[in-house]
Amino acid sequence: MAKHDKNEKVMVSDSEKSGGARKQPTLKTIAALTGLAVPTVSRALGGASDISVATRARVRSVADEIGYVPNRAGVRLRTGRTNVISLVLSSEHEVMNHTARLISAVASGLRETPFHLNITPYFADEDPMKPIRYIVETRSADAVIFNQTRHEDPRVAYLRSVGFPFATHGRTVWSHEHAYYDYDNAAFGALGVAELAARGRRNILLVAPPTEQRYGRDMIIGAETKGREHGVEVRVLSGATSDDAMQETEVAIDAHIASGAKLDGLICGSNASSIAAMSSVERAGLVLGDTVDLFSKEVVPLLRRIRPSILTVHEDLGETGNFLARAAMAAVLSPEKPPMQFLEVPTSERLMDY
Repeated sequence: MAKHDKNEKVMVSDSEKSGGARKQPTLKTIAALTGLAVPTVSRALGGASDISVATRARVRSVADEIGYVPNRAGVRLRTGRTNVISLVLSSEHEVMNHTARLISAVASGLRETPFHLNITPYFADEDPMKPIRYIVETRSADAVIFNQTRHEDPRVAYLRSVGFPFATHGRTVWSHEHAYYDYDNAAFGALGVAELAARGRRNILLVAPPTEQRYGRDMIIGAETKGREHGVEVRVLSGATSDDAMQETEVAIDAHIASGAKLDGLICGSNASSIAAMSSVERAGLVLGDTVDLFSKEVVPLLRRIRPSILTVHEDLGETGNFLARAAMAAVLSPEKPPMQFLEVPTSERLMDY
């Protein structure tokens, strides 16, 4: 059979182009056009690692050109899989703004694979377990990815107990047993204190994530430990977190300043909380880079374009999402192998300069 040239257009008959008379392309169609065996085509579309990248790309190109869509029911009967990965996220607006890049990155990580992405949101007044149980009980996905993990996260405990594949953005007490990608927030908190202390700051306010979440606790521990080491006072902001709306964070920082507490440095866990902090300190007559310094984590290079004196380190949500997509697929396809895990560590060499 003649093999399909990547520069040659696939010919589609007039009858196929006309509405109801068109036949749905199948694996046999792709096999005929590429000169490959049907099992080889199937495995190439499935991303089999023992098939060359060039062959996989050629098969995918032909499949896209003729409009091939796998029969989901057939795939499920044949493999027991749905070829769906579900990303479970809170619908809270501030959180969703932060995770827009995560959604895009996970979707990008699933490109050119047999897996598709579903977004499963849940509301602030709902039990985060609800969407997880629904996916498992209905088998509407092969694996789930979720964030905002707790130290003893009930979602992780449940998924482990039923043997359902998953990957988390964040660690838990069981991290050694499951797939995850995490940002070392303890190292971030410690780095923030060290950088501010090096600039002579001795009274630091930490705008931390919620303490019921693992990364909030880690950030506080890292900052307070480094504060004791440098003889620096570190206070955690009360009344708001780095995940809250900017208005709430501003009110809480305004109250801290109005209390008469000494303040010459701030550490913020998000872009939004940093903008709120900037607004509060400038309204109080403090000058960023002069009477007070601000150290922040950010996923979008924004803050120093607003105030060049702000100290920032980058959190790579692009790599996070890509890794989590691969980790979730690996948990489905190779459950016998060790789970994929990665810890992103911020360092002074990664302070952003632009």
